[in-house]
Amino acid sequence: MDSQATTTPKIIVTGGAGFIGSHTAVALVEAGFEPIIVDNFSNSEPSVLSGLKTILGRELTTYQIDCNDRAAMTQVFEQQQVAGVIHFAASKAVGESVEKPLMYYRNNLDSLLLLLELMPQYNVPSLVFSSSCTVYGQPEKLPVTEQTPRLPAQSPYGNTKAIGEDIIRDSVTAKLPVKAIALRYFNPIGAHPSALIGELPRGVPANLVPYLLQVAAGKRANLTIHGNDYNTPDGTAIRDYIHVMDLAEAHVSALTLLNNSAETSLYDIFNIGTGRGASVLELINTFESVTGINLPYTLGPRRAGDVEQIYADVTKATTGLGFTTQRSLAEALTDAWRWQQKISSTSKV
Repeated sequence: MDSQATTTPKIIVTGGAGFIGSHTAVALVEAGFEPIIVDNFSNSEPSVLSGLKTILGRELTTYQIDCNDRAAMTQVFEQQQVAGVIHFAASKAVGESVEKPLMYYRNNLDSLLLLLELMPQYNVPSLVFSSSCTVYGQPEKLPVTEQTPRLPAQSPYGNTKAIGEDIIRDSVTAKLPVKAIALRYFNPIGAHPSALIGELPRGVPANLVPYLLQVAAGKRANLTIHGNDYNTPDGTAIRDYIHVMDLAEAHVSALTLLNNSAETSLYDIFNIGTGRGASVLELINTFESVTGINLPYTLGPRRAGDVEQIYADVTKATTGLGFTTQRSLAEALTDAWRWQQKISSTSKV
């Protein structure tokens, strides 16, 4: 292990026990990196670590600390000679952010500021930042490119992503010796095909697929489709759903690009999606097709703030990162259902 540690680039993964972070940890190991997980488990479960251990055949170095704790984060940088950081850790509930904006601004922005202060101090050059397609709002033209204008955020959570991008851009413009890429995710779904890790929503899921899975598992009575009168082919909202393992591999592509760059200071943005939108009804029909389960659903009114449709133009990711998605919507839903069956049987949800 010691000899491996001297040759394998170490990457701090903040929020590494979360949904996207844990899958990215797997992708990093598969690509020859050594993830160092930093997570306070405020929105994740320690059981994820045992799933990772089974998948990888060994334990990952993990620090149970808050990313806003300067002393604790400094200790991580001192103890681990790292080559980069992937920053997932953030409060992410849109509704809660509306109710508690100061908590969201402090948690999501202070952690980023601290990383940007520590990275040059410890000669860590590369940062991949977890951003979101929420920065586009409801775009006038589809698909959205990286040049699509950002619109005012609909929530403090969304605004922390836009401000986070601006903080990184301004820092790089000021010649901070950091190379950074912001990945604007679309809608991650699915789970690792082993069903050893996946999404663990707390309380009532706010997102469509986790809620749908709980309906299919008999934990909730029925699914409500919020709006069937949108200007879309079947009247339901359209999103770009990406398999979480594809998204995880996009982080590896971004990190590799940064590490291979001769620049000492750079900033770039990439959309990470499939390039194709799927409606709510299409997603339901696909789930029913791959599982054989009939999902009970009712039609309800639109929700305030919901975007009618959004999906990515992935040209830049394809040409700039050399990244393309490999997994279909059907595969993502199959993996998600396998995971739901696993956690239902062990009463994790």
